[in-house]
Amino acid sequence: MINKSEMSIEQLIAEEQRKEKERLNIVLRHIQAGVKFVDWKSVYIDEGVSIGKGTVIEPGVIIKGNTRIGEDCTIGHNSKITDSTIADQVEIQCSVIVESSIGSRTKVGPFAYLRPGCQIGEDVKVGDFVEVKNSKLGDGAKASHLTYIGDADVGAGVNLGCGVVFVNYNGSEKNRCVVEDDAFVGCNTNLIAPVKVGKGAYVAAGTTITKNVPEGALCIGRARDEIIPDWVEKRGILKKKKK
Repeated sequence: MINKSEMSIEQLIAEEQRKEKERLNIVLRHIQAGVKFVDWKSVYIDEGVSIGKGTVIEPGVIIKGNTRIGEDCTIGHNSKITDSTIADQVEIQCSVIVESSIGSRTKVGPFAYLRPGCQIGEDVKVGDFVEVKNSKLGDGAKASHLTYIGDADVGAGVNLGCGVVFVNYNGSEKNRCVVEDDAFVGCNTNLIAPVKVGKGAYVAAGTTITKNVPEGALCIGRARDEIIPDWVEKRGILKKKKK
């Protein structure tokens, strides 16, 4: 490791020029192999990275470690991929992927975060502001936005609505959840691990799941609405002046 604080200006310049030459040589090899760069001057790719023919790399992308990217993918701007395997025709937009695998034709992002230990199947949607950690998503599963999937086994064809949270940590230990094939989990649902949602089951929006949901069942875990007419007017709440 070079201690830059002990280097002269000339040595610093020479070192930066050397690193830039190495970076450009790596990019050139990928260009010659059929990889397309929108702006080759703004990407950073480690020596050991493999990228398939026809893949498009947009500006600001960082690809590190032992990463393998298939053919005809799109790696969108400002994405960072580390020690991961990406299959063919995958689209990643403005996202971070670490020590994970992604199946063919899957779409990730924008602003998704795949933490270590994720296995994402084919034709999956991991949408905006979705975080996945140490979990499996089966083929065709969808988590389109604002969802946390931690320590979970999610089956094929499952739909996770907006605001779904897998509550995997109880303060002392972490537990797993299972959502079987073709289940539907509505918006703003909490799954308190360990819990299982059976195949083809339907969980209503706003539910907190604390026990297993049988196959094909409907689970509703929320209070009924209570409407009190003229309550606001009688209390005069909206008419009170702010102090």
